Amino acid sequence: MTENWTKASIPSFITLIRDKVQNYAKFDQQFKAMKNDGIKLATSFLGKSSSFSDTTTSTSSTTSIDVNLEKQLQSWKDNPIWTDPSPEIQVTVPKGSLCNLNVKVNVGLPPDAIYNIVTDPDNKRVFKNIEEVVSRRVLIDEGHRQVVELEQTALWRFLWWSGTITVHVLVDQNRKDYTMKFKQVKTGFMKRFEGCWKLEPLFVDEKVCYPFVPKNMEDYISCTRGKGRIGSKVSLEQLIQPALVPPPPISWYLRGITTKTTEMLITDLIEEASRIRSDYGSLNEDNVAPIDDCNLLKGKHDIKERWASRRRKRRRGFIV
Repeated sequence: MTENWTKASIPSFITLIRDKVQNYAKFDQQFKAMKNDGIKLATSFLGKSSSFSDTTTSTSSTTSIDVNLEKQLQSWKDNPIWTDPSPEIQVTVPKGSLCNLNVKVNVGLPPDAIYNIVTDPDNKRVFKNIEEVVSRRVLIDEGHRQVVELEQTALWRFLWWSGTITVHVLVDQNRKDYTMKFKQVKTGFMKRFEGCWKLEPLFVDEKVCYPFVPKNMEDYISCTRGKGRIGSKVSLEQLIQPALVPPPPISWYLRGITTKTTEMLITDLIEEASRIRSDYGSLNEDNVAPIDDCNLLKGKHDIKERWASRRRKRRRGFIV
């Protein structure tokens, strides 16, 4: 009896395994076909500026970025549902430093839009802790990458105390890998002040691709047929080391000030992203964006031109 059951179950088991393999092969074949069919869509959606080509000129790259961003924002217009998560802030104290801050948060806008906000010369309107931009010079401009010398006065608040601090840094910003590295120019009260913004694409509607798991942007756009929303994984890491690290409790207060200032920075970024989603979702039939967003989403991506334009307007009395 047992022997007969075993003989009967072996073919059933083999059949089950064969069906599983055939189903997997069928799914794999469908995915490859869908990916091949979606390459043209993905290329159009992403634009050649998104690390597919290293030979595009600055002008053509700007055009690609504009088209890319508009198409990605259209997905958010079609489905604006998003809940802003709280940022994760980790504070460590390396030996000889005041603190090392590591912040991570998911933001409901594509990396290109977040990059535009952070690198915009006029982002004082976004980040409330920037009191004044003292000077800004573009030292290197390679299209996707710029090196900028920046000096600005920043506000800080902690408990019932507040004040200002002058920051003079070199910023190396690169749209190709969505990084913005900054480092202090001259040592003084601060011996070291350096860090890095980094943006990565977030596949918001990844579940639509089930049972497939998109491994990259091209896979994601292909399996969602260009309808999937793209958000950003935002991370900010910065190291702060005074020339002389004060003893407790002063060091505790300074660490609290630094943490609170960074938290304000991230909160302002999240609020600006929420405002842009709201504004973009309420465009009129002519697709006219609010004036403040024209440069951010559709206009001048050349930093030198934007800054020169700002100086011209200031001389004419348009900016106070």
